[in-house]
Amino acid sequence: MSTKTNMNMQNWLELRYEYLCSQFKKNEFSMDEVAKLFDKKYQQNKDEVSAILSELRKAGRIKTALNPDDNRKRIYQMILPEEIILDQLSTNGKELTRSELEGLLKKAADLIRTRVDYKFILVLLFYKRVSDKWQDEYAREYKKAIKDGLSEEDASKEAADSSYHDFDLPQDYLWENLRKDVTTLPEKFSRSLKALADRNSDLKDILDNVDFIQFTSSRENAEILRQLVELFSKKSLHNVAPDILGDAYEWILRYFAPTKAKEGEVYTAREVIRLLVTLLDPKPKNKVYDPAAGSGGMLISTYDYIKDNQGKKEADKLFLYGQEVNHKTLALERMNLYIHDIKNASIVQGDTILHPRFKTSSGVEKFDIVIANPPWNHKGYDEDTLKKGEFWKDRFSFGFTTKQSADWAWIQHMLASAEDKKGKVGVIIDNGCLFRGSSEKKVRQKVLENNLIEAVLLLPEKLFYNTGAPGAIIILNKNKAADRKDKVLFINASAEFGQHPDVRKLNILTDENIEKIHKTYNEYSEIEGFSRVVNIEEIEENDFNLNVTLYVFPEEEIEEIDIDNEWEELHGIEEEISEIEKKIARYLKEIR
Repeated sequence: MSTKTNMNMQNWLELRYEYLCSQFKKNEFSMDEVAKLFDKKYQQNKDEVSAILSELRKAGRIKTALNPDDNRKRIYQMILPEEIILDQLSTNGKELTRSELEGLLKKAADLIRTRVDYKFILVLLFYKRVSDKWQDEYAREYKKAIKDGLSEEDASKEAADSSYHDFDLPQDYLWENLRKDVTTLPEKFSRSLKALADRNSDLKDILDNVDFIQFTSSRENAEILRQLVELFSKKSLHNVAPDILGDAYEWILRYFAPTKAKEGEVYTAREVIRLLVTLLDPKPKNKVYDPAAGSGGMLISTYDYIKDNQGKKEADKLFLYGQEVNHKTLALERMNLYIHDIKNASIVQGDTILHPRFKTSSGVEKFDIVIANPPWNHKGYDEDTLKKGEFWKDRFSFGFTTKQSADWAWIQHMLASAEDKKGKVGVIIDNGCLFRGSSEKKVRQKVLENNLIEAVLLLPEKLFYNTGAPGAIIILNKNKAADRKDKVLFINASAEFGQHPDVRKLNILTDENIEKIHKTYNEYSEIEGFSRVVNIEEIEENDFNLNVTLYVFPEEEIEEIDIDNEWEELHGIEEEISEIEKKIARYLKEIR
Protein backbone atom coordinates (compact mmCIF):
# COMPACT_ATOMS: atom_id res chain seq x y z
CA MET A 1 0.00 0.00 0.00
CA SER A 2 1.42 3.36 -0.99
CA THR A 3 0.47 6.32 1.18
CA LYS A 4 2.42 9.32 0.02
CA THR A 5 0.46 11.47 2.43
CA ASN A 6 -0.01 15.19 2.09
CA MET A 7 0.06 16.30 5.73
CA ASN A 8 -0.83 19.87 4.77
CA MET A 9 -4.49 19.13 3.96
CA GLN A 10 -6.79 22.06 4.53
CA ASN A 11 -8.66 21.93 7.80
CA TRP A 12 -12.12 21.45 6.26
CA LEU A 13 -10.88 18.42 4.30
CA GLU A 14 -9.18 17.01 7.42
CA LEU A 15 -12.48 17.20 9.31
CA ARG A 16 -14.27 15.23 6.60
CA TYR A 17 -11.49 12.65 6.58
CA GLU A 18 -11.83 12.15 10.35
CA TYR A 19 -15.62 11.90 10.01
CA LEU A 20 -15.37 9.20 7.34
CA CYS A 21 -12.84 7.26 9.46
CA SER A 22 -15.27 7.27 12.39
CA GLN A 23 -18.18 6.11 10.19
CA PHE A 24 -16.58 3.43 8.02
CA LYS A 25 -13.29 2.49 9.75
CA LYS A 26 -11.85 -0.26 7.44
CA ASN A 27 -15.16 -1.21 5.84
CA GLU A 28 -15.67 -0.65 2.12
CA PHE A 29 -18.24 1.95 1.06
CA SER A 30 -19.68 3.64 -2.03
CA MET A 31 -19.99 7.24 -3.10
CA ASP A 32 -23.75 7.06 -2.61
CA GLU A 33 -23.24 6.17 1.06
CA VAL A 34 -20.91 9.14 1.52
CA ALA A 35 -23.34 11.42 -0.32
CA LYS A 36 -26.13 10.54 2.15
CA LEU A 37 -23.90 11.24 5.13
CA PHE A 38 -22.53 14.51 3.78
CA ASP A 39 -25.95 15.76 2.66
CA LYS A 40 -27.19 15.35 6.22
CA LYS A 41 -24.07 16.64 8.04
CA TYR A 42 -22.58 19.23 5.68
CA GLN A 43 -25.40 19.91 3.15
CA GLN A 44 -23.12 19.00 0.27
CA ASN A 45 -24.31 17.60 -3.06
CA LYS A 46 -22.99 14.59 -4.99
CA ASP A 47 -20.65 16.63 -7.20
CA GLU A 48 -19.01 18.14 -4.12
CA VAL A 49 -18.72 14.69 -2.56
CA SER A 50 -16.98 13.40 -5.70
CA ALA A 51 -14.47 16.26 -5.50
CA ILE A 52 -13.82 15.57 -1.80
CA LEU A 53 -13.17 11.87 -2.38
CA SER A 54 -10.84 12.78 -5.22
CA GLU A 55 -8.86 15.14 -2.95
CA LEU A 56 -8.65 12.51 -0.21
CA ARG A 57 -7.34 9.99 -2.72
CA LYS A 58 -4.65 12.47 -3.87
CA ALA A 59 -3.71 13.11 -0.24
CA GLY A 60 -3.22 9.39 0.35
CA ARG A 61 -6.08 9.14 2.84
CA ILE A 62 -8.36 6.83 0.89
CA LYS A 63 -8.07 3.79 -1.41
CA THR A 64 -10.28 3.21 -4.40
CA ALA A 65 -11.03 0.27 -6.70
CA LEU A 66 -13.61 -0.81 -9.28
CA ASN A 67 -16.80 -2.30 -7.86
CA PRO A 68 -16.71 -6.03 -8.81
CA ASP A 69 -20.53 -6.01 -9.06
CA ASP A 70 -20.69 -2.95 -11.31
CA ASN A 71 -17.54 -1.85 -13.18
CA ARG A 72 -19.11 1.54 -13.87
CA LYS A 73 -18.85 2.39 -10.17
CA ARG A 74 -16.07 2.50 -7.61
CA ILE A 75 -15.73 1.34 -4.04
CA TYR A 76 -13.66 3.08 -1.37
CA GLN A 77 -11.77 2.20 1.80
CA MET A 78 -10.26 4.58 4.37
CA ILE A 79 -6.53 4.64 5.16
CA LEU A 80 -6.64 5.11 8.91
CA PRO A 81 -4.28 7.47 10.81
CA GLU A 82 -2.36 4.58 12.40
CA GLU A 83 -1.69 3.12 8.94
CA ILE A 84 -0.36 6.47 7.78
CA ILE A 85 1.97 6.61 10.80
CA LEU A 86 3.26 3.09 10.10
CA ASP A 87 3.87 3.90 6.46
CA GLN A 88 5.65 7.17 7.23
CA LEU A 89 7.97 5.40 9.63
CA SER A 90 8.72 2.53 7.28
CA THR A 91 9.42 4.83 4.34
CA ASN A 92 11.52 7.15 6.48
CA GLY A 93 13.83 4.54 7.94
CA LYS A 94 16.99 6.25 6.75
CA GLU A 95 18.91 7.57 9.74
CA LEU A 96 19.33 11.34 9.84
CA THR A 97 22.99 12.31 9.63
CA ARG A 98 24.84 14.77 11.84
CA SER A 99 25.35 17.22 8.98
CA GLU A 100 21.68 17.04 7.95
CA LEU A 101 20.51 17.78 11.48
CA GLU A 102 22.99 20.58 12.02
CA GLY A 103 21.94 22.04 8.67
CA LEU A 104 18.35 22.02 9.88
CA LEU A 105 19.27 23.80 13.11
CA LYS A 106 21.37 26.38 11.31
CA LYS A 107 18.31 27.30 9.27
CA ALA A 108 16.28 27.51 12.48
CA ALA A 109 18.95 29.73 14.06
CA ASP A 110 18.91 31.99 10.99
CA LEU A 111 15.14 32.30 11.30
CA ILE A 112 15.16 33.60 14.85
CA ARG A 113 18.56 35.32 14.93
CA THR A 114 18.49 37.50 18.06
CA ARG A 115 14.81 38.45 17.78
CA VAL A 116 13.46 35.40 19.59
CA ASP A 117 14.69 33.38 22.60
CA TYR A 118 16.64 30.40 21.27
CA LYS A 119 14.94 28.19 23.86
CA PHE A 120 11.92 27.94 21.54
CA ILE A 121 14.12 26.04 19.06
CA LEU A 122 15.17 23.64 21.82
CA VAL A 123 11.57 23.10 22.94
CA LEU A 124 10.45 22.39 19.37
CA LEU A 125 13.37 20.00 18.86
CA PHE A 126 12.48 18.27 22.12
CA TYR A 127 8.75 18.05 21.30
CA LYS A 128 9.41 16.78 17.78
CA ARG A 129 11.68 14.06 19.18
CA VAL A 130 9.07 13.05 21.79
CA SER A 131 6.31 12.94 19.16
CA ASP A 132 8.31 11.07 16.52
CA LYS A 133 9.60 8.58 19.08
CA TRP A 134 6.02 8.03 20.32
CA GLN A 135 4.96 7.20 16.77
CA ASP A 136 7.89 4.83 16.37
CA GLU A 137 6.99 3.07 19.63
CA TYR A 138 3.32 2.98 18.54
CA ALA A 139 4.19 1.42 15.18
CA ARG A 140 6.29 -1.30 16.81
CA GLU A 141 3.59 -2.25 19.34
CA TYR A 142 0.80 -2.04 16.74
CA LYS A 143 2.56 -4.60 14.55
CA LYS A 144 3.07 -6.88 17.55
CA ALA A 145 -0.59 -6.62 18.53
CA ILE A 146 -1.80 -7.44 15.00
CA LYS A 147 0.59 -10.41 14.92
CA ASP A 148 -0.87 -11.56 18.26
CA GLY A 149 -4.33 -11.65 16.69
CA LEU A 150 -5.87 -8.41 17.94
CA SER A 151 -8.29 -6.52 15.71
CA GLU A 152 -7.06 -3.29 14.14
CA GLU A 153 -9.12 -1.23 16.58
CA ASP A 154 -7.87 -3.15 19.63
CA ALA A 155 -4.32 -3.13 18.31
CA SER A 156 -4.49 0.65 17.98
CA LYS A 157 -5.68 1.04 21.58
CA GLU A 158 -3.03 -1.37 22.83
CA ALA A 159 -0.20 0.42 20.97
CA ALA A 160 -1.28 3.80 22.34
CA ASP A 161 -1.07 2.60 25.96
CA SER A 162 1.34 4.79 27.95
CA SER A 163 3.27 1.76 29.25
CA TYR A 164 4.89 1.37 25.81
CA HIS A 165 6.11 4.97 25.62
CA ASP A 166 8.73 7.20 27.21
CA PHE A 167 5.99 9.78 27.78
CA ASP A 168 2.21 9.70 27.95
CA LEU A 169 1.21 11.71 24.87
CA PRO A 170 -2.40 12.05 23.64
CA GLN A 171 -2.60 11.19 19.94
CA ASP A 172 -4.40 14.48 19.26
CA TYR A 173 -1.18 16.22 20.27
CA LEU A 174 1.18 14.38 17.95
CA TRP A 175 3.31 16.79 15.94
CA GLU A 176 1.54 16.18 12.64
CA ASN A 177 -1.85 16.79 14.21
CA LEU A 178 -0.70 20.09 15.72
CA ARG A 179 0.54 21.52 12.45
CA LYS A 180 -2.58 20.83 10.37
CA ASP A 181 -4.01 24.32 10.81
CA VAL A 182 -1.31 27.01 10.89
CA THR A 183 -3.75 29.66 12.17
CA THR A 184 -4.13 27.82 15.49
CA LEU A 185 -0.50 26.76 16.02
CA PRO A 186 0.12 28.85 19.18
CA GLU A 187 -3.05 27.63 20.89
CA LYS A 188 -2.45 24.01 19.88
CA PHE A 189 1.14 23.98 21.05
CA SER A 190 0.20 25.65 24.35
CA ARG A 191 -2.56 23.09 24.97
CA SER A 192 -0.33 20.19 24.00
CA LEU A 193 2.51 21.32 26.28
CA LYS A 194 0.08 21.67 29.19
CA ALA A 195 -1.42 18.23 28.51
CA LEU A 196 2.04 16.68 28.27
CA ALA A 197 3.11 18.34 31.54
CA ASP A 198 -0.09 17.24 33.31
CA ARG A 199 0.36 13.62 32.21
CA ASN A 200 4.12 13.48 32.84
CA SER A 201 5.32 15.02 36.08
CA ASP A 202 8.97 14.81 34.95
CA LEU A 203 8.21 17.30 32.17
CA LYS A 204 6.42 19.88 34.30
CA ASP A 205 9.48 22.07 34.92
CA ILE A 206 10.41 21.86 31.24
CA LEU A 207 7.09 22.76 29.68
CA ASP A 208 5.74 25.21 32.25
CA ASN A 209 8.34 27.74 31.10
CA VAL A 210 7.16 28.00 27.50
CA ASP A 211 4.22 30.17 26.42
CA PHE A 212 3.60 29.99 22.68
CA ILE A 213 0.57 32.29 22.90
CA GLN A 214 2.58 35.09 24.47
CA PHE A 215 5.46 34.31 22.11
CA THR A 216 3.24 34.81 19.05
CA SER A 217 1.49 37.96 20.29
CA SER A 218 3.27 39.77 17.46
CA ARG A 219 2.54 38.87 13.83
CA GLU A 220 6.26 38.56 13.12
CA ASN A 221 6.73 35.92 15.82
CA ALA A 222 3.64 34.03 14.67
CA GLU A 223 5.23 33.77 11.23
CA ILE A 224 8.55 32.66 12.77
CA LEU A 225 6.73 29.89 14.66
CA ARG A 226 5.00 28.75 11.46
CA GLN A 227 8.31 28.60 9.60
CA LEU A 228 10.05 26.79 12.48
CA VAL A 229 7.29 24.16 12.62
CA GLU A 230 7.43 23.60 8.86
CA LEU A 231 11.24 23.41 9.02
CA PHE A 232 11.23 20.74 11.75
CA SER A 233 8.46 18.86 9.93
CA LYS A 234 10.79 18.12 7.02
CA LYS A 235 12.77 15.51 8.97
CA SER A 236 11.71 12.67 11.23
CA LEU A 237 13.63 12.49 14.51
CA HIS A 238 12.55 9.00 15.56
CA ASN A 239 15.52 7.36 13.90
CA VAL A 240 18.32 9.68 15.01
CA ALA A 241 21.13 8.36 17.20
CA PRO A 242 21.13 10.02 20.67
CA ASP A 243 24.77 11.06 20.15
CA ILE A 244 23.87 12.97 17.01
CA LEU A 245 20.72 14.47 18.50
CA GLY A 246 22.58 15.41 21.68
CA ASP A 247 25.36 17.08 19.72
CA ALA A 248 22.71 19.01 17.78
CA TYR A 249 21.18 20.23 21.05
CA GLU A 250 24.63 21.26 22.27
CA TRP A 251 25.23 23.02 18.94
CA ILE A 252 22.28 25.33 19.63
CA LEU A 253 23.51 26.08 23.17
CA ARG A 254 27.00 26.79 21.83
CA TYR A 255 25.77 28.81 18.83
CA PHE A 256 23.85 31.26 21.01
CA ALA A 257 26.34 31.25 23.93
CA PRO A 258 28.18 34.48 22.92
CA THR A 259 24.88 36.38 22.74
CA LYS A 260 23.41 34.92 25.92
CA ALA A 261 26.67 35.53 27.83
CA LYS A 262 25.94 39.26 27.61
CA GLU A 263 22.67 38.57 29.43
CA GLY A 264 24.40 36.67 32.24
CA GLU A 265 23.94 33.09 31.02
CA VAL A 266 26.99 30.89 31.49
CA TYR A 267 27.89 28.15 29.01
CA THR A 268 30.99 26.17 29.92
CA ALA A 269 32.99 25.20 26.85
CA ARG A 270 32.62 21.45 26.46
CA GLU A 271 36.31 20.79 25.91
CA VAL A 272 37.03 22.41 29.33
CA ILE A 273 34.46 20.06 30.89
CA ARG A 274 35.99 17.14 29.01
CA LEU A 275 39.39 18.00 30.48
CA LEU A 276 37.96 18.13 34.01
CA VAL A 277 36.08 14.83 33.61
CA THR A 278 39.22 13.17 32.23
CA LEU A 279 41.24 14.35 35.25
CA LEU A 280 38.61 12.97 37.67
CA ASP A 281 38.38 9.66 35.76
CA PRO A 282 34.87 8.51 36.84
CA LYS A 283 34.04 4.80 36.97
CA PRO A 284 30.80 2.83 36.39
CA LYS A 285 28.59 2.71 39.52
CA ASN A 286 30.07 6.00 40.77
CA LYS A 287 27.72 8.56 42.26
CA VAL A 288 28.48 11.85 40.49
CA TYR A 289 27.07 15.18 41.66
CA ASP A 290 27.00 18.66 40.12
CA PRO A 291 25.70 21.27 42.60
CA ALA A 292 25.60 23.99 39.91
CA ALA A 293 24.28 21.84 37.08
CA GLY A 294 23.36 24.49 34.47
CA SER A 295 22.36 22.88 31.17
CA GLY A 296 23.83 19.51 32.24
CA GLY A 297 27.20 19.60 30.50
CA MET A 298 29.16 18.12 33.42
CA LEU A 299 26.84 15.15 33.92
CA ILE A 300 26.48 14.47 30.19
CA SER A 301 30.26 14.59 29.69
CA THR A 302 30.72 12.20 32.63
CA TYR A 303 28.24 9.79 31.04
CA ASP A 304 29.92 10.12 27.63
CA TYR A 305 33.35 9.51 29.17
CA ILE A 306 32.26 6.10 30.46
CA LYS A 307 30.30 5.30 27.30
CA ASP A 308 33.20 6.17 24.98
CA ASN A 309 35.66 4.09 27.00
CA GLN A 310 33.53 1.19 28.24
CA GLY A 311 30.22 1.30 26.37
CA LYS A 312 26.66 2.46 27.04
CA LYS A 313 25.85 -0.50 29.29
CA GLU A 314 28.56 0.59 31.74
CA ALA A 315 27.61 4.27 31.44
CA ASP A 316 24.05 3.38 32.42
CA LYS A 317 25.44 2.11 35.74
CA LEU A 318 26.37 5.65 36.78
CA PHE A 319 24.24 7.52 39.33
CA LEU A 320 24.00 11.15 38.24
CA TYR A 321 22.72 13.99 40.42
CA GLY A 322 22.36 17.71 39.79
CA GLN A 323 20.93 20.82 41.44
CA GLU A 324 20.22 24.10 39.65
CA VAL A 325 18.71 27.28 41.08
CA ASN A 326 17.28 28.73 37.84
CA HIS A 327 14.09 26.90 36.78
CA LYS A 328 14.52 27.85 33.11
CA THR A 329 18.06 26.51 33.04
CA LEU A 330 16.85 23.40 34.85
CA ALA A 331 14.35 22.85 32.03
CA LEU A 332 17.17 23.05 29.47
CA GLU A 333 19.12 20.47 31.46
CA ARG A 334 16.24 18.00 31.64
CA MET A 335 15.61 18.32 27.90
CA ASN A 336 19.34 17.92 27.26
CA LEU A 337 19.52 14.71 29.28
CA TYR A 338 16.47 13.26 27.49
CA ILE A 339 17.82 14.19 24.06
CA HIS A 340 21.09 12.41 24.99
CA ASP A 341 19.03 9.36 26.09
CA ILE A 342 20.42 9.60 29.63
CA LYS A 343 17.87 8.23 32.09
CA ASN A 344 20.01 7.57 35.17
CA ALA A 345 19.94 11.18 36.44
CA SER A 346 18.13 12.93 39.30
CA ILE A 347 17.84 16.69 38.73
CA VAL A 348 16.32 19.11 41.26
CA GLN A 349 15.83 22.84 41.68
CA GLY A 350 17.02 24.99 44.55
CA ASP A 351 19.72 27.24 46.02
CA THR A 352 22.51 24.75 46.67
CA ILE A 353 24.46 26.92 49.11
CA LEU A 354 21.48 27.53 51.40
CA HIS A 355 19.22 24.56 50.64
CA PRO A 356 21.06 21.48 49.35
CA ARG A 357 18.39 19.10 48.14
CA PHE A 358 20.45 15.90 48.25
CA LYS A 359 20.69 15.18 51.96
CA THR A 360 20.12 12.67 54.73
CA SER A 361 18.78 13.21 58.23
CA SER A 362 22.28 13.95 59.49
CA GLY A 363 23.78 16.03 56.67
CA VAL A 364 24.35 16.34 52.96
CA GLU A 365 24.46 13.20 50.83
CA LYS A 366 27.91 11.89 49.91
CA PHE A 367 29.19 11.23 46.38
CA ASP A 368 32.21 9.58 44.77
CA ILE A 369 32.80 12.55 42.47
CA VAL A 370 31.64 16.16 42.86
CA ILE A 371 32.14 18.30 39.77
CA ALA A 372 31.04 21.85 38.95
CA ASN A 373 31.63 25.21 37.35
CA PRO A 374 29.80 27.28 39.99
CA PRO A 375 29.09 30.99 39.42
CA TRP A 376 32.39 32.82 39.90
CA ASN A 377 32.52 35.44 42.64
CA HIS A 378 28.93 34.66 43.57
CA LYS A 379 27.80 37.63 45.66
CA GLY A 380 25.61 37.71 48.75
CA TYR A 381 26.90 34.78 50.83
CA ASP A 382 28.66 36.28 53.83
CA GLU A 383 28.86 34.67 57.27
CA ASP A 384 25.38 35.74 58.41
CA THR A 385 23.80 34.40 55.21
CA LEU A 386 25.72 31.10 55.24
CA LYS A 387 24.63 30.45 58.81
CA LYS A 388 21.03 30.38 57.55
CA GLY A 389 21.87 27.43 55.32
CA GLU A 390 21.15 23.82 56.20
CA PHE A 391 23.97 21.86 57.90
CA TRP A 392 26.16 25.00 57.80
CA LYS A 393 28.45 23.87 60.63
CA ASP A 394 29.48 20.73 58.71
CA ARG A 395 29.60 22.32 55.26
CA PHE A 396 31.52 25.50 56.13
CA SER A 397 33.78 24.15 58.85
CA PHE A 398 36.89 25.81 57.37
CA GLY A 399 35.43 29.32 57.57
CA PHE A 400 33.12 31.79 55.86
CA THR A 401 33.35 33.78 52.67
CA THR A 402 32.86 37.48 52.03
CA LYS A 403 29.75 39.08 50.59
CA GLN A 404 31.69 39.73 47.36
CA SER A 405 32.64 36.14 46.52
CA ALA A 406 31.28 32.72 47.51
CA ASP A 407 34.00 30.80 45.66
CA TRP A 408 35.28 29.00 48.78
CA ALA A 409 31.74 28.44 50.05
CA TRP A 410 31.07 26.47 46.86
CA ILE A 411 34.33 24.55 47.22
CA GLN A 412 33.58 23.73 50.88
CA HIS A 413 30.08 22.50 49.99
CA MET A 414 31.58 20.29 47.30
CA LEU A 415 34.14 18.91 49.76
CA ALA A 416 31.41 18.23 52.33
CA SER A 417 29.46 16.37 49.61
CA ALA A 418 32.40 14.11 48.70
CA GLU A 419 32.74 10.65 50.27
CA ASP A 420 34.90 10.97 53.39
CA LYS A 421 37.68 8.52 52.56
CA LYS A 422 37.61 8.33 48.77
CA GLY A 423 35.72 11.29 47.29
CA LYS A 424 37.22 13.55 44.63
CA VAL A 425 36.24 17.12 43.75
CA GLY A 426 36.89 18.98 40.51
CA VAL A 427 35.95 22.64 40.26
CA ILE A 428 36.38 25.29 37.57
CA ILE A 429 36.73 28.57 39.42
CA ASP A 430 37.85 32.19 39.20
CA ASN A 431 41.64 32.54 39.33
CA GLY A 432 41.32 35.19 42.07
CA CYS A 433 40.23 32.69 44.70
CA LEU A 434 43.74 31.21 44.55
CA PHE A 435 45.41 34.27 46.04
CA ARG A 436 42.87 36.68 47.57
CA GLY A 437 43.50 37.40 51.24
CA SER A 438 41.33 38.00 54.30
CA SER A 439 38.72 35.30 55.07
CA GLU A 440 39.38 33.50 51.78
CA LYS A 441 43.03 33.01 52.74
CA LYS A 442 42.01 31.50 56.08
CA VAL A 443 39.76 28.95 54.35
CA ARG A 444 42.42 28.19 51.75
CA GLN A 445 45.01 27.64 54.50
CA LYS A 446 42.83 25.14 56.36
CA VAL A 447 41.99 23.22 53.20
CA LEU A 448 45.73 22.97 52.43
CA GLU A 449 46.62 21.99 55.98
CA ASN A 450 44.04 19.19 55.78
CA ASN A 451 45.96 17.87 52.76
CA LEU A 452 42.94 18.06 50.42
CA ILE A 453 44.31 19.90 47.38
CA GLU A 454 45.97 17.61 44.85
CA ALA A 455 46.45 19.90 41.83
CA VAL A 456 45.89 23.48 40.69
CA LEU A 457 45.72 24.21 36.97
CA LEU A 458 45.83 27.62 35.31
CA LEU A 459 43.74 27.61 32.13
CA PRO A 460 44.38 29.69 29.00
CA GLU A 461 42.52 32.97 28.67
CA LYS A 462 39.49 33.45 26.39
CA LEU A 463 38.06 29.94 26.82
CA PHE A 464 34.75 31.15 28.24
CA TYR A 465 31.94 32.98 26.46
CA ASN A 466 31.13 35.31 29.36
CA THR A 467 34.65 36.39 30.35
CA GLY A 468 38.14 36.66 28.89
CA ALA A 469 39.66 35.73 32.27
CA PRO A 470 41.67 32.48 32.25
CA GLY A 471 40.04 30.67 35.17
CA ALA A 472 41.51 27.76 37.09
CA ILE A 473 40.79 24.12 37.86
CA ILE A 474 41.31 22.79 41.38
CA ILE A 475 41.37 19.03 41.98
CA LEU A 476 40.71 18.06 45.62
CA ASN A 477 41.10 14.51 46.85
CA LYS A 478 40.12 12.95 50.18
CA ASN A 479 42.31 9.94 49.39
CA LYS A 480 45.58 11.34 48.09
CA ALA A 481 48.26 8.78 47.27
CA ALA A 482 51.06 8.49 49.81
CA ASP A 483 53.61 10.08 47.46
CA ARG A 484 51.31 13.07 46.96
CA LYS A 485 50.77 13.85 50.64
CA ASP A 486 51.76 17.38 51.72
CA LYS A 487 52.30 18.33 48.05
CA VAL A 488 50.41 20.20 45.34
CA LEU A 489 50.95 19.83 41.61
CA PHE A 490 50.84 23.18 39.79
CA ILE A 491 50.21 23.14 36.03
CA ASN A 492 50.53 26.31 33.98
CA ALA A 493 48.50 25.55 30.86
CA SER A 494 48.10 29.19 29.86
CA ALA A 495 49.83 28.51 26.52
CA GLU A 496 47.92 25.29 25.78
CA PHE A 497 45.21 26.36 23.34
CA GLY A 498 44.12 26.55 19.73
CA GLN A 499 42.00 29.00 17.76
CA HIS A 500 38.23 28.64 18.15
CA PRO A 501 36.79 27.49 14.79
CA ASP A 502 33.73 29.77 14.89
CA VAL A 503 34.35 32.68 17.27
CA ARG A 504 37.40 34.74 16.32
CA LYS A 505 38.00 36.18 19.79
CA LEU A 506 37.89 32.82 21.59
CA ASN A 507 40.38 30.02 22.18
CA ILE A 508 39.77 26.28 22.65
CA LEU A 509 41.53 23.36 24.26
CA THR A 510 42.60 20.88 21.58
CA ASP A 511 42.80 17.11 22.04
CA GLU A 512 46.57 17.44 22.22
CA ASN A 513 46.30 20.09 24.97
CA ILE A 514 43.95 17.88 27.00
CA GLU A 515 46.19 14.82 26.59
CA LYS A 516 49.30 16.73 27.69
CA ILE A 517 47.58 18.11 30.82
CA HIS A 518 46.03 14.74 31.69
CA LYS A 519 49.34 12.89 31.30
CA THR A 520 51.12 15.43 33.51
CA TYR A 521 48.46 15.17 36.23
CA ASN A 522 48.31 11.38 36.06
CA GLU A 523 52.06 11.01 36.39
CA TYR A 524 52.35 13.94 38.80
CA SER A 525 55.34 14.93 36.72
CA GLU A 526 57.41 18.07 36.47
CA ILE A 527 58.03 19.78 33.12
CA GLU A 528 60.16 22.89 32.98
CA GLY A 529 57.94 25.93 32.50
CA PHE A 530 54.75 23.81 32.54
CA SER A 531 54.36 21.86 35.78
CA ARG A 532 55.93 21.60 39.21
CA VAL A 533 55.25 19.62 42.41
CA VAL A 534 55.45 21.99 45.40
CA ASN A 535 55.70 21.09 49.09
CA ILE A 536 53.19 22.56 51.54
CA GLU A 537 56.08 24.27 53.37
CA GLU A 538 56.89 26.40 50.31
CA ILE A 539 53.23 27.32 49.89
CA GLU A 540 53.11 28.30 53.56
CA GLU A 541 56.17 30.52 53.03
CA ASN A 542 54.18 32.23 50.27
CA ASP A 543 51.34 32.93 52.75
CA PHE A 544 49.21 30.10 51.32
CA ASN A 545 49.05 31.76 47.92
CA LEU A 546 48.05 29.25 45.21
CA ASN A 547 48.63 31.53 42.23
CA VAL A 548 50.05 29.14 39.63
CA THR A 549 52.44 31.70 38.09
CA LEU A 550 54.12 32.02 41.49
CA TYR A 551 55.37 28.44 41.13
CA VAL A 552 55.45 27.78 37.38
CA PHE A 553 56.14 30.38 34.72
CA PRO A 554 56.52 29.46 31.05
CA GLU A 555 59.99 30.00 29.75
CA GLU A 556 60.20 32.59 27.02
CA GLU A 557 61.76 31.30 23.83
CA ILE A 558 65.11 32.94 23.28
CA GLU A 559 65.68 33.67 19.64
CA GLU A 560 69.10 32.65 18.42
CA ILE A 561 70.92 35.50 16.71
CA ASP A 562 73.25 34.95 13.77
CA ILE A 563 75.75 37.76 14.39
CA ASP A 564 77.40 37.56 10.95
CA ASN A 565 74.02 37.67 9.18
CA GLU A 566 72.78 40.53 11.36
CA TRP A 567 75.99 42.48 10.68
CA GLU A 568 75.57 42.00 6.93
CA GLU A 569 71.96 43.22 7.07
CA LEU A 570 73.00 46.27 9.12
CA HIS A 571 75.80 47.04 6.68
CA GLY A 572 73.35 46.82 3.77
CA ILE A 573 70.95 49.20 5.47
CA GLU A 574 73.77 51.71 6.05
CA GLU A 575 74.65 51.60 2.33
CA GLU A 576 70.99 52.23 1.40
CA ILE A 577 70.86 55.21 3.76
CA SER A 578 74.10 56.59 2.23
CA GLU A 579 72.66 56.37 -1.31
CA ILE A 580 69.45 58.11 -0.23
CA GLU A 581 71.45 60.93 1.43
CA LYS A 582 73.41 61.46 -1.82
CA LYS A 583 70.14 61.69 -3.83
CA ILE A 584 68.67 64.24 -1.41
CA ALA A 585 71.89 66.33 -1.61
CA ARG A 586 71.63 66.41 -5.46
CA TYR A 587 67.95 67.47 -5.31
CA LEU A 588 68.77 70.30 -2.89
CA LYS A 589 71.63 71.48 -5.13
CA GLU A 590 69.28 71.61 -8.18
CA ILE A 591 66.69 73.64 -6.23
CA ARG A 592 69.27 76.21 -5.22
